[in-house]
Order: sequence, then C-alpha cells, then structure tokens
Amino acid sequence: MPAGLDSRTGLPVVAMVGGGQLARMTHQAAIALGQSLRVLAASPDESAGLVTADVLLGDHRDLADLHRLAAGATVVTFDHEHVPTEHLHALEAAGHRVAPGPDALVHAQDKLVLRRALQEAEEPQPAWAQVDSAADVERFGAVNGWPLVLKTPRGGYDGKGVFVVHDAGEAAALLDAHGTLLAEARVDMVRELSAQVARSPFGQVAVWPVVQTVQRDGVCAEVLAPAPDLPEALATAAQELAVRIADRLGVVGMLAVELFQTADGVLVNELAMRPHNSGHWTIEGARTSQFEQHLRAVLDYPLGSTAMTAPVAVMANVLGGAAAAPDWAGPPLDERVHHLMAHWPDVKLHWYGKGQRPGRKLGHVTALGNDLDEVRARATAAARYLADGVVDPAFAFGDEEH
Repeated sequence: MPAGLDSRTGLPVVAMVGGGQLARMTHQAAIALGQSLRVLAASPDESAGLVTADVLLGDHRDLADLHRLAAGATVVTFDHEHVPTEHLHALEAAGHRVAPGPDALVHAQDKLVLRRALQEAEEPQPAWAQVDSAADVERFGAVNGWPLVLKTPRGGYDGKGVFVVHDAGEAAALLDAHGTLLAEARVDMVRELSAQVARSPFGQVAVWPVVQTVQRDGVCAEVLAPAPDLPEALATAAQELAVRIADRLGVVGMLAVELFQTADGVLVNELAMRPHNSGHWTIEGARTSQFEQHLRAVLDYPLGSTAMTAPVAVMANVLGGAAAAPDWAGPPLDERVHHLMAHWPDVKLHWYGKGQRPGRKLGHVTALGNDLDEVRARATAAARYLADGVVDPAFAFGDEEH
C-alpha cells in the first residue's frame, strides 16, 4: 500500500489541524468521497471530535503533536491558521506534505506579511503602515485621517484584535498591551464582499460567485450569494484578483479573499486559506461545496463545478442569543429544531454540536430560491428562532405548533 493511503480503503488520509466546525463539515464531505479525515482536536467534545472516527487529542502549538497527526497521512491541512509557521516548516523538512504550505499560509497568519506582499504585487488594499509607537500612529493619522483602524498582526478573527482609535492616546494603550500593530486607514465602503477560489498543486483553479457578507459586531451574520446588484465587470475583477493572489502566493486548497467594496472598486481586507464562513452556502447552493473542493484541491484531484444550484442562496449564522443564556426558559433546542423543520421544510440546518453561549457560532441555516428578499427572510427568520426563540410575524406559528 503506498504511503499516505488508508490500508482499509486504499484511498488518501487527509490530516486536518483543528477540531472545529470547519473540520466537522470537511469530514462530512470526506465521507462521500471515501476518504479518511484525521483531526487534531484539543478535546474530544470539539465539534469535529464528536463525529470523526480518527481523532488525535493534542495542541496545534506542539510540534510533537503535529508530527503524530502527520504520520502516515497523505497531506496535512487546516481548519484554522494558528499553527506556528516554524512548525509547518519543520513538518515539511521531515517529508510531510502541507497544504497550503507555510510560505503561503503565513500571509493568512500575519497581516503585516500580507500587506507587504500585496504592496509588492500592486494589488488594491487600504493605506497601511506598521506602527511601533504612538508617534508612528500620530504620523499615520495625520496623513490618512482619524479615526483609523489598528490590528494585531497575528491571532485576530471575528472582530478580535481589531480596534478603531480616535487619537494617539488610545493607540498608546493598545501598543503597550500588544506591541507592534498594523495601522490601516478606515475605508469608506459600500459593503463587504468575499471572493473564494480553490487551487490545486497542478495549478487548476475554480471560483464561485462573489458573495456579500453581512457583519454584526465584527461577526459574519449572513452571506448573500451572489452579491446582489454587483456589476458583472466588478464581480469578474474580484474573481480575477482572488486567482492572481492564489497563484502568486502558491495557495493549495481554499482561499477566501475578504474585500471592501468602495465607490472605486474593491480593496483586499484579509485572507483565509481554508474553508471559510462566507462559503458555507456552497453545501446546498453549489454543485461542489467548498469543503469537497478543499479536499479535491489538497489531494490534487480535478476540481468540481462551482455552478449554483439555484439563482439565490442565503446563509444565516445561528449565533448564541437568548436561548444560550443560563436562565433561558423558552423551548429547548430539540423543540426549536422541530419547529424549524415544520415551518421551513426547505431551509437546511447545520448544527455544530458546540456548547451554547451568547455570541458563539452554533450553526447555520441555508435557504435557496429565486427572489433574494424572500429567500433572505426565510433564512434569517429560521436562524433567529433557533438563537432567540423569537418568531418573525411573517412566519407566525399556529397555536398547535408553538
């Protein structure tokens, strides 16, 4: 049996660092393809740890645990970008294949590295600077205006590590707490977009329609596919931008390019080199989901069709709300799921199996259809009911159901 193949199936073993919901949904895609997904989880009750047979318990910051994960696997990939870059170089030096490789992944791990690479490539991005002191921030603000945005170069996600500051005094406190920061001009944006592309080692690429992401409190709440009223030329330019970045950085697997749409075009905000929240709609809304495509890409299989299965798809995250509070006295989760299925039989639910707490991503729902307003209303009403037990008046439950 060739190295990296499962002795029972004769098919590849993909090792994924991280046991969250992205690994869980990647596992679901792997089942259909006959592949084995091995997961490095911090605990057995993590989202993927609850459903995946081959779970190793360990720490993504521990090189020995990463070597255990990689042993006998065809390829190592990720459900998050928080693995120390030097550990990934060590895995490659030991002969393990890592996708995306550390030289690519570092651009999703370190925002300063990304900004320098985009600047060298002359790709569109906000005005930025590395700042090490309040005086640096003062100079940047004098040129680019206040308020401005400060970001921690590493570790931030879902709005964490991102700060809007109005003067150098606010910046000084953040620099004392975090050290070197990335300063960015605050963008006068129309909305946020995401362009996703998959790329194989062979160099094949596949893109999905550009989507609009709706953020609340720094967390993605909704994804509208395709982005409504986006001019075709701008959509094509965003897709081509994503492909150029993937090719230039040598990305293998999924790449999400988070974008700011402005009056003049698009600017690159951040990158994610893994399946991404902005692509969850593809499970039902595209011929090939981002999770299956990621597996196909890292294994260098031919990529699948990205055609949409309906004119419109809307994904709404279920964020821990009133129902996640300790004193919740409303319908229990199983009852809420029952009512959701009864009243929105065409809305697809993905529950992540995570402990409930306010603000946490607990799951998502996806609705398909022809009319954006109608599809969006169904998706958001279903997600709100799961999170808060609140019934949208447009979808009032009958007494016999509620």
